Amino acid sequence: MTHSFVVHIPDAELDAEPLAPEQIVSGTPEVTGKVVWESQDGKQIRGIWQITPGVVTDTEADELFVVISGSATIEVEGGATLTVGPGDMAVLRAGDRTTWTVHETLRKAYAINL
Repeated sequence: MTHSFVVHIPDAELDAEPLAPEQIVSGTPEVTGKVVWESQDGKQIRGIWQITPGVVTDTEADELFVVISGSATIEVEGGATLTVGPGDMAVLRAGDRTTWTVHETLRKAYAINL
C-alpha cells in the first residue's frame, strides 16, 4: 500500500482514454482519466474519470462513484435509469450494460473492485 495522499479532483490533470468506436452512439464524446491508486493484486482501482457530452454504451465493473461536476443519465439495460449530477454517489454492478447520455462534461471519482 502506498502512503496516504490527497488529490484535488476538480483540476487534476487527466490522460486521454480513447473510446472504442462501437461504444459511441452519438456525438463526439471524449474520455480522459487517471488511476490514482491500485492494489498490488490489481483487484482494486481508485481514480478520476471524465467524459464530454454525447451518448456512449459500456459494460460496467463493480463500481462506486461520486460525481464532482457535470451531469448524465445512465440507462441500465433491464434496470433503472439513473440521473446523476454533482454530489451524487452511484453504484454500478459488474456486467451491467449501460447507455450514458452525458448532458454536461461529467467528472467523477471512482472505486472499482475487480
